[in-house]
Amino acid sequence: MKTYHQTSGLTKGLDFLIESEWTPKQALAVVELLDDLRDRIFAHYQLPIMELMREERGIDPFDDLDDTDIWRESGQPF
Repeated sequence: MKTYHQTSGLTKGLDFLIESEWTPKQALAVVELLDDLRDRIFAHYQLPIMELMREERGIDPFDDLDDTDIWRESGQPF
């Protein structure tokens, strides 16, 4: 069985089978549901999640959002 990288870092656990015969419309509906679920959870737990990510992974989830310096220097993005 092929193993996939998990964002959580887990390398062991139970298999989670997903239907391989979904239509693109069904697959998109699931992806949209998961996006909505993630957004709602993050909206409620945003600060504790960010603090935990910093502690456990040593990363700031918003580090890449502060790329505005290139705009300030010359007023042009390039």
